[in-house]
Amino acid sequence: MSAHHDDLETRSPEAREADLFARLPAVLAAALKAPAYAARLSGIDPAGITDRNALSTLPVLRKADLPALHKEALPFGGFATAVPGAFGRLFTSPGPIFEPEGTQADPWGSARGLFAAGFRTGDIVLNTFGYHLTPGGFIMDSGARALGCAVIPAGPGNTEQQMEVIAAYRPSAYAGTPDFLKILVEAADSRGVDISCIKRAVVSGAAFPPSLQAWVRARGIDAYQLYATADLGVIAYETEAREGMLLNENLIVEIVRPGTGDPVEQGEVGEIVVTNLDPLHPQIRLAVGDLTAVMPGLSACGRTNTKIRGWMGRADQTAKIKGMFVRPEQVAEIARRHSEIHKLRLVVGRTEEVDTMTLKAEIYAEPAGLVDAVSASLQQITKLRGTVEILPLGALPNDGKVIADERPV
Repeated sequence: MSAHHDDLETRSPEAREADLFARLPAVLAAALKAPAYAARLSGIDPAGITDRNALSTLPVLRKADLPALHKEALPFGGFATAVPGAFGRLFTSPGPIFEPEGTQADPWGSARGLFAAGFRTGDIVLNTFGYHLTPGGFIMDSGARALGCAVIPAGPGNTEQQMEVIAAYRPSAYAGTPDFLKILVEAADSRGVDISCIKRAVVSGAAFPPSLQAWVRARGIDAYQLYATADLGVIAYETEAREGMLLNENLIVEIVRPGTGDPVEQGEVGEIVVTNLDPLHPQIRLAVGDLTAVMPGLSACGRTNTKIRGWMGRADQTAKIKGMFVRPEQVAEIARRHSEIHKLRLVVGRTEEVDTMTLKAEIYAEPAGLVDAVSASLQQITKLRGTVEILPLGALPNDGKVIADERPV
């Protein structure tokens, strides 16, 4: 599978960056016509947002805040520039969050990831993602059909009927969660049904640990991971190089320190923030709540987009300590008050049935009184007392954790 979906995948990183940021000002200008963005982005000049430094000055929109924002201004919280009837399909996800689908071919950008997994014109795809109200099924369905595949809209569950459909149509490819793929294979074994026609798979929506990867591979199925959300579609996808995941085209992806909008250094774990280029439903610096890190170098598959390490956990690390919620944003505010601090981690423990807090601080320098000053900021911002531990640069793990809750369950 050495061919690529299109020439966009092999253009130089510099050409890609120039193209994305040349298109961004028009999207920002469109976004300002939506009432919520008009308020959030008041005073910005779209023509001046032409690089990552400029983009990083715009506020982050947190996915965790969308349910409340959508409820205040149904259905899209004032973030869409078109009325619901202008879209192709209308969905809802738990929260609720309301998501529109565009009318263009492959509106979720999944065809590229499916192509990288070996899906080709004429393939028959057993799609076991849900089709009821949530967009998962249609994310894969639209991409497969854009590639010229026939799609079986199977949805999850009902393994007996799934066996009948597989026997009748002999699909060559599977789309769904890795767990359900295992269930189908085991169900086929127990019923004596031959499903060896399935040679390729794209999996998403659940962990795909190495042990399960090896199990699927041993069954003769070549499986690839996609990283997607109901808001944005496919953000990244795995290729035959098996070197992390490649970012999708037509998205601007930043990795920021959790609780902030500040980009981290390359290789450091942080929260995924995505800006799309859809003028009808723009997503400007949407923090999706997941952690990852950028990997160095270009992929051996020949595609030139940025590599990330895939999903590495959740960025929302809010903890309730002594009856008070402490959030990553508060830890970030402490760092902003003290220029000597490089990185912070608030470690929550429990001693003699009492919650404890230790703020571990990597610092550039330690002037006199720094510990007392940081301790005072900790109490002022969180309304709780804690200890401060000073550490040298590089002492904290590179795992994206800002609040580490180490209390026993």
